[in-house]
Amino acid sequence: MTTSTHPTRCAWTGADQLYRDYHDLEWGVPVHDDRLLFEFLTLEGAQAGLSWITVLRKRESYRAAFSGFDPELVARFDEQKVAELLANPGIVRNRLKIASTISNAHAFLQVQEQFGSFDAYLWRFVDGRPIQNSWRSIKEVPASTPVSDSLSRDLKKHGFRFVGSTICYAMMQAVGMVNDHTVDCFRWQELQQ
Repeated sequence: MTTSTHPTRCAWTGADQLYRDYHDLEWGVPVHDDRLLFEFLTLEGAQAGLSWITVLRKRESYRAAFSGFDPELVARFDEQKVAELLANPGIVRNRLKIASTISNAHAFLQVQEQFGSFDAYLWRFVDGRPIQNSWRSIKEVPASTPVSDSLSRDLKKHGFRFVGSTICYAMMQAVGMVNDHTVDCFRWQELQQ
């Protein structure tokens, strides 16, 4: 009998090292830092219609282009900055997605003011604790849930854009509001709480 030295990961990671590192170190880990939550909200919205690996490869460029995802700075972006961003090959150059990031920064600041932090607002949707799923196969993992439907509706009510239920669920997975690692993945057990 031989023992594998390679851990079993979720099937979606493939062989790309960037994807594997993201999976092993970040995906599904509970995030409570507002700036990082704004980053994931922005990146998940940018990913709409694209593969996550495309956005992941542009992440550092996004951080530079969007002032380290500081919502106060992003909220001040003007038309000149938008023109700069549209010329930046390091990000997804989509006018609607860029405009939504700026308007989402405004909405983000309003939510922070109303709830004390975006973290406090967001984690209410899962009663402050990650939902622990037990999927045997990636095929079982849903693209959206009633919780992401509710989050999407509420974000839209607060003025956010590019926050459909599927985008919200992807963000919930990314920031650890839900543990959607498959049960055979080494991270599934590590992220049980």
